[in-house]
Amino acid sequence: MTIAITSGKAKIWWAQIKAVIRLEMRKTFFAKRGLWIYLVAALPVFLFIAFAVATSGRQHQRASIARRGEKMLTYLDLLAVKPGMTRQDVLAILGKPPVTFHWQENRTGELVSHESYGYSDGQNDLNVGLADGKVESVNIENGYNPGQDAIMFAGVFQFFFLRLAIFFGCLGIFMNLFRGEILDRSLHFYFLAPVRREVLMVGKFLAGLLATCTIFVASELLQTAAFLWHFSPSAREVYLYHNHGLEHAAVYVGVTILACVGYGAFFLVAGMLFRNPILPAAAILIWEAINPFLPGILKQFSVIYYLKSLCPVEIPSPPGTPPLLALLISNTDPVSAPVAVVGIVIVALIALYASSHQVRRMEINYTTE
Repeated sequence: MTIAITSGKAKIWWAQIKAVIRLEMRKTFFAKRGLWIYLVAALPVFLFIAFAVATSGRQHQRASIARRGEKMLTYLDLLAVKPGMTRQDVLAILGKPPVTFHWQENRTGELVSHESYGYSDGQNDLNVGLADGKVESVNIENGYNPGQDAIMFAGVFQFFFLRLAIFFGCLGIFMNLFRGEILDRSLHFYFLAPVRREVLMVGKFLAGLLATCTIFVASELLQTAAFLWHFSPSAREVYLYHNHGLEHAAVYVGVTILACVGYGAFFLVAGMLFRNPILPAAAILIWEAINPFLPGILKQFSVIYYLKSLCPVEIPSPPGTPPLLALLISNTDPVSAPVAVVGIVIVALIALYASSHQVRRMEINYTTE
């Protein structure tokens, strides 16, 4: 008998949660105060589109230089040029350069004749610097560098998309789940309905989670598509199927969803506890930013700590990087993927538990808002 009653209550609660989700989804997606979230989510997409356009233009330029050359060159031909060779050696290997520059330099009273030769095999550039007829410098610029591009994508994802776009997007949506109702003087309609406040809170949280996941997962997929746009078909296939590109894309989507879960739970409870969202938002932002500098035990009470451990590409810090920036980039104490996922879920559950207590004690007083 007890099991039947419990099952009946669960069905009623689930039906009420779905009703709240339907109501909230309309308000969340089309609220005027949340339109800026779409712009924030679209910014990295525009960034990668601009990068793809610039890179594609550069590729067309390389192809044009290769066609104007005296010989059809290969990458091995470009590698054959070494410092110390003479002008005749370079011309014998690569032919007449399609791009040349000449200038003179006064070195301690003597005029030194400089030349710069530009070559391309259609995908990679070679710049040869000569001084008085001898090769002084050789610089090869690779057209396709999937490894370097993947690091660039990881940097944008970690330092802009996670720390700023998703952070402020969740702030704008989850903070307004209850605060927005108070400002619109409509929360009493929910509280007068025959719905448990905990059920209302769960329904609002799930609605906010669905909205943020839809917006930011769509943004992440569009970023990946824009990022792959400048690759040639063969390079794209190698990146996706041989360099773990598809696996990385799936992990980025999973990290995006977990970020919405973690930050959403934090901002839901913050929206209930504080009238002014600026103070808690600033506190959480500072806490997430100083996470690399915190003791090990305190790091675990942060969302970004677990998210960084899940990111598939580690951003290197080359020699000469300032120590503070190197510490911010590096992940000196990563945790395993299962621990990171469980950690975010536990942090979110703690925040939701605090929200369930707060929602039961909430009292509406529109005159103080």
